[in-house]
Amino acid sequence: MVQIKTPEQIAKMREAGLVVAAVHAATSEAAVPGATTKDLDEVARKVLAEHGAKSNFLGYGGFPATICTSVNEVVVHGIPDDKTVLKDGDVISIDAGAIIDGWHGDAAYTAFVGSGHAPELVELSRVAEESMWAGIAAMKQGNRLVDVSRAIETYIRRQPKPGGGKYGIVEDYGGHGIGTEMHMDPHLLNYVERRRGKGPKLVPGFCLAIEPMVSLGTPKTEVLEDDWTVITTDGTWSSHWEHSVALTEEGPLVLTAPDGGKAKLAEYGITAAPDPLA
Repeated sequence: MVQIKTPEQIAKMREAGLVVAAVHAATSEAAVPGATTKDLDEVARKVLAEHGAKSNFLGYGGFPATICTSVNEVVVHGIPDDKTVLKDGDVISIDAGAIIDGWHGDAAYTAFVGSGHAPELVELSRVAEESMWAGIAAMKQGNRLVDVSRAIETYIRRQPKPGGGKYGIVEDYGGHGIGTEMHMDPHLLNYVERRRGKGPKLVPGFCLAIEPMVSLGTPKTEVLEDDWTVITTDGTWSSHWEHSVALTEEGPLVLTAPDGGKAKLAEYGITAAPDPLA
C-alpha cells in the first residue's frame, strides 16, 4: 500500500528534508583531496546532531555509517572508512538521510573532487541530475508511476554520450516511496518495464524518492563481499542523484531542495508548491 500524507505530515517531512540539504552542503565543502570518506561521515553526524535529527542510514539493515560514500565505479551504498582517501579527479556520490519526529528525508548528489575531470564525467553527472529533474517534473496529478520512470529514461536516452555508445541506466536499484520509513512502496524504476504495468496514480499526498543511477557503460552491477558496496560490473564510473518529492494539491514540492525545487521546476514551466515552513 502507498502511504498518502496529510499537509501536516508533508510539512514534517520538509523539516527532515532541509536537514538532509544541510548535510549535503557540509559534506560537499568537505569532499576535497586528502579527506577520507570517514571524515565526510563525521561531518554528516555533526550536522544531524546540530539539527536534533536522527540518521536513517546508521543501523539500517546493519549499515555501519551515517551516509553512503560511493567513489568512481561504486554506484551506491559505499561504506565510509578511514582507508578511502579522496584524490584529485575522483567523483563521489553522497547519499544522506534524516529523521525528524519519525518522518524521513533522503537525497543524494554527485560531487567532483578537486579539478581536472574529464568532460565525459562532467556530462555524466549532468545527465543523471537532469534526468532526476525530468522525473520530478512528471510528478503531476493524473499521471501514474510509470510516467516518472518514462520521463527519466527518455531524458537519458536522448542525450548523446561523448565518444559514442549509450549510458547505462542501472537496473537493480531505483527510487521508492518515503514517509514514516525510508524505503516504502512503491518501487520506482528508472526505465519503463512494460510487464510491471502503469503503477499507481499520483495523487496529493504521494511522496517519492526519485533517484536515477547512470554509468558510462553497463547497467549491470554486483555487490562486494561487505554485502553493501555496489559497483558496475565493467568498472565504468557512475553518477547518482536523488531528491525526496511530495505531490500536493498545489503541485510538487522537492522536500530535500533548499528552495523546494522552485528554480529547476520553473525551467519545465512548473510552479513548485509553496513551502509549508516558509
